[in-house]
Amino acid sequence: MRLETKILGILGGGQLGRMSALAAARLGVKTHIYCPEEDSPASHVAAKTFIGEYEDKRKLKAFAESVDVISYEFENIPVETVRYLQQFRPVCPDDRLLEMAQDRGKEKQFLNDIGIPTARWALAHSAEEIQTMTNDMGCSGFILKTTRFGYDGKGQVSYDLGEDPTPKWQKLDSNEIIIEEKVDFACEISVIVARDKLAQIATYGPILNEHDNHILSKSTVPAPIPDHTAAEARRITEHLAEAVDLVGVLALEMFVTPDGRLLANEIAPRTHNSGHWTIDACTVSQFEQHVRTACGMPIGHPNRHSDAVMINLIGGDAKKLAPWLEMKGASLHLYGKDDIREGRKMGHVTVLRPKVAGDIDHG
Repeated sequence: MRLETKILGILGGGQLGRMSALAAARLGVKTHIYCPEEDSPASHVAAKTFIGEYEDKRKLKAFAESVDVISYEFENIPVETVRYLQQFRPVCPDDRLLEMAQDRGKEKQFLNDIGIPTARWALAHSAEEIQTMTNDMGCSGFILKTTRFGYDGKGQVSYDLGEDPTPKWQKLDSNEIIIEEKVDFACEISVIVARDKLAQIATYGPILNEHDNHILSKSTVPAPIPDHTAAEARRITEHLAEAVDLVGVLALEMFVTPDGRLLANEIAPRTHNSGHWTIDACTVSQFEQHVRTACGMPIGHPNRHSDAVMINLIGGDAKKLAPWLEMKGASLHLYGKDDIREGRKMGHVTVLRPKVAGDIDHG
């Protein structure tokens, strides 16, 4: 008698794929990775790795035929790749959520359409439109962003009313940009939600996020915000998961304004950097939820047993490990990247603390 096992295919070979593959192994699920790079972090822990471009249909077909179901670990996978693979195997989350998350304009419009507030925004297709639209928006500070392929501060510049928009337009080098009102916020938070095929939901957070040079540097859970604000952040994120009929994991990043309002910033249709602490502080991590939902298993209860602070190890931080190795309550995770570069995420540390008495158990 043989135990039936599933094989999960993951598009992308980065650290999110690596941590999902490690979670899959706990459940007896094998993982096959598909990515263009050799020696990727995920390939070190996967059963098999396919090296190929995301447009190579021959290799994509072979990859699809080797697995039972497919997911992805970052949102810059071409939508056409996912649509092609869906001819052979289910992909979770599907191409609709991926397509929306890749375009900031479509993302903002969808959020607004389902009643989730954002900062004021507009689309521009020229430097002249930037000037005209910012004059009409009734505020003085803005962030200009490319609608596609921006992350960790890439593809965005600051703009103040009255500046010459031409150099900013040229720097962004895009045919379409989004103009966003610069928000005066008290803090930034995120909520991560997992939803399975039976529409059962598990939520992590809210999580307080702090950035350094536009890169997440530290996440703290529970976030030090009022209970009613935390409850509303969870409600908004769960509403989003229902609206997109999510099967998988997504994160919603939000601003909390000084007067307590929540403004949605970005959707990540995948596991999220701000949820890495779930590996050490929860019975079921965001990565295990990723595997469970993709493979048709029921979600698990997060059951956060500790408070946590997660610190990203960025660039040269990876050479300063001794304090973390010696610290009580610290769990070190390195991603297997040999090449240290400025701004590159090399690993993270989670520091656990006893849970505050009376704290509501949201992952």
